[in-house]
Amino acid sequence: MQEILVLYYSHRGSVRALAEQIAIGIHQVPGAVARVRTVPRVSTVCEAVEDEIPADGPAYVEPRDLAECAGLALGSPSRFGNMAAPMKYFLDGLAGEWANGVLTGKPACVFSSSASLHGGQESTLLTMMVPLLHHGMLLLGIPYAETRLNTTRSGGSPYGATHVAGMDGLPEPTADEAELARAQGRRLAETALRLAGER
Repeated sequence: MQEILVLYYSHRGSVRALAEQIAIGIHQVPGAVARVRTVPRVSTVCEAVEDEIPADGPAYVEPRDLAECAGLALGSPSRFGNMAAPMKYFLDGLAGEWANGVLTGKPACVFSSSASLHGGQESTLLTMMVPLLHHGMLLLGIPYAETRLNTTRSGGSPYGATHVAGMDGLPEPTADEAELARAQGRRLAETALRLAGER
């Protein structure tokens, strides 16, 4: 079985809900399984401020999760068109993994959620791709062959799965958003399996 790391930060639950849909898509591919992880919140002085073990939900990511994964789905809420500080703080600490090429050649995708319809989702996805490119990862989007990209009236992007949570912070994705997230998970898993077979 090839393990695909689904790594995210979620403040109010909407990115977590997308991560769960991506994990479902990964599990739909025979030979692939999702390993879901998160990162802790950070304080205003950029230190992790959570307990070592989360109170609920997935475990915090560890270096071995990156080394052992065959692919990576990375998710964050949009913060003024950029990823949230906890995810940036985590990525900024990966100099050792970068120097050792831990993620080089592995496929990756990104996903995000925002409160407003034009809340910077696509720029958030694009800025999340930059550190993955520095790590030598192979980036995957969602092709327009996924017909829901043409029918969605909320989230969904060729750059990656997205969700519009609204000002009330509704965590559950719409049917279109959920299916696009599952499709992204399937595409990531299928690509990881193909690449693993060629190594």
